[in-house]
Amino acid sequence: MEFTINQIAAMLSGEVRGDGQEKINMLAKIQDAKKGQLAFLSNPKYEQYIYTTQATAVIVKKDFVPRKEVTSSLILVDDPYSSFTALLEEYHKMVSFQKTGIEQPSYVGEGTTIGQNIYRGAFSYIGSGVKIGDNVKIHPHAYIGDNAVIGNDTIIHPGVKIYADTRIGNNCVIHAGTVIGSDGFGFAPQENGTYKTIPQLGNVIIEDNVSIGANTVIDCATMFGDATLIRQGVKLDNLIQIAHNVEIGKNTVIAAQAGISGSTRIGENCIFAGQVGIAGHLVIANNTGIGAQAGIPKSITEEGQRLIGYPAIDLKEYFRSYAVFKRLPDLNNRLRELEKKVAGQDLPAGA
Repeated sequence: MEFTINQIAAMLSGEVRGDGQEKINMLAKIQDAKKGQLAFLSNPKYEQYIYTTQATAVIVKKDFVPRKEVTSSLILVDDPYSSFTALLEEYHKMVSFQKTGIEQPSYVGEGTTIGQNIYRGAFSYIGSGVKIGDNVKIHPHAYIGDNAVIGNDTIIHPGVKIYADTRIGNNCVIHAGTVIGSDGFGFAPQENGTYKTIPQLGNVIIEDNVSIGANTVIDCATMFGDATLIRQGVKLDNLIQIAHNVEIGKNTVIAAQAGISGSTRIGENCIFAGQVGIAGHLVIANNTGIGAQAGIPKSITEEGQRLIGYPAIDLKEYFRSYAVFKRLPDLNNRLRELEKKVAGQDLPAGA
């Protein structure tokens, strides 16, 4: 696919400085770009490359003033990084939504309705009573259980397993190997030391514009009529465990290997780094940031906190404490030397 520089500038509401009729067929880093490719300059550290790049065009900030000759055409925008990201998104959409049609073998159950411009990959399975919107892409070996609902423009990647009654919104991306709607971890201890399974009868609801990474698991709610809720705009990385009855607020981002225990409610616009662990039945306030490998054993009620460690404490307090902690061996040696000196001193007469 090719676009002129003028066409790209129009998409970005930018201004062209140079030959707007030249063709662009690929995006690239400014230091690696070749003719026919488009790059961007956002970080001043990379300005040196704009004078040597072979890119046909470079996206720059409107107030950019070159210190040397620039051979590439320029597209002037308010925010080069955001503009380049928007182009990546558009390119990704074009690539992701290219496929249409039905590959065989594939299966669709009775009473299922499927929208327009669908792609169904080979060995995909769609159960009975399912509702699938327009422009949905279901890749090979995906499983969609009975009575599930999938909104428009959603992509289900290979090997995704979506249990019965799951509801997924518009413009979602579910990456390979993810399981949605599996049983929550519910077992009742018995007097003889065994455990009895507690049936998990609820479902999972995923709102619009949610992205879920590969091999993530989202458990269904325990009771019929209840749901594990993933609100709109949430971004989940690979290998995350979301337990039953959890609610994750709008635009929250969670990195890989995090685990959220059952019935915890996470606020909006939170950011959790990798391997964060959240205990069950907690409330996490909006705009909470939690550092990698932190453990949260109790609710966070004040918005906007930045926490790390186990049990997690304020970020600045943690690093002040760590500055002392890493000196403990030296402090211990000094203390022992002082003890020896005190023990070796003669006590004064009459003491």
